[in-house]
Amino acid sequence: MAKASSPIGVFDSGIGGLTVVRALMERLPFEDIIYFGDTARVPYGVKSRETIQSFTRQIAEFLLARDVKLLIVACNTMAAVAIDQVRSLSTVPVLDVIDAGARAAVEMTHRGVGVIGTPTTINSNAYARSIHALNPAVHVHSQACPLFVPLVEEGWLDNDVARLTAREYLKPVFVEQIDALVLGCTHYPLLKPLLQEVAGPRIQLVDSAITVAEQTAATLDRLSLHNPQRVAPHYQYVVTDVPLRFQTIGSRFLGRELTHLEQVRW
Repeated sequence: MAKASSPIGVFDSGIGGLTVVRALMERLPFEDIIYFGDTARVPYGVKSRETIQSFTRQIAEFLLARDVKLLIVACNTMAAVAIDQVRSLSTVPVLDVIDAGARAAVEMTHRGVGVIGTPTTINSNAYARSIHALNPAVHVHSQACPLFVPLVEEGWLDNDVARLTAREYLKPVFVEQIDALVLGCTHYPLLKPLLQEVAGPRIQLVDSAITVAEQTAATLDRLSLHNPQRVAPHYQYVVTDVPLRFQTIGSRFLGRELTHLEQVRW
């Protein structure tokens, strides 16, 4: 049984899910958080469905053994391919970025929804399925944006290269009648100012990191699982490798220095 004083567990195939951790820190400032990034085996997008499911189960079991009170699948690829496996083995509530983003988009749209993400996420059609399960009448227009991840990791968030790339990718989406654009990758929130500039004021951006943080707050409310101790929270980061520039890039995603880093080897 989950305890209110236990931490929230968040996991991702690499470092992108730190944008979810950042949103959780801002929305729930007294909650302890354990983040797991599988940095040794990233990227997941080139791996088979069975391999992704196996890795995802392994990480979920690791966090459950750390006595977390709630699990958040912060990786869109993991959520698209392995969310059912996580839910089947978990003894605590499970949230994921795809469901959170889909719900927010359906509530927001009056015309149609655009979805941008990595090729794996877009090809899985997971966002479209989730949106249509909530409202079959919503038109969904998806676009893979493979260059956004390396741009973000390079720190090119607001220059001509990033701007031209965004315009090129989003051109076919903007031809459609949409009023909401789902950022279907945890790297993409760092591009929000640029994407909003390119999209213009009539299109609202759906940040799955923020929406899953709101879902988390509502779930803790409903289950009376908010941390009762109003003290400085403890944040812990577990990774399977510490690649060159990891802490620099991670701090950029997190918006603060990355400390309390633990490495596990499997």
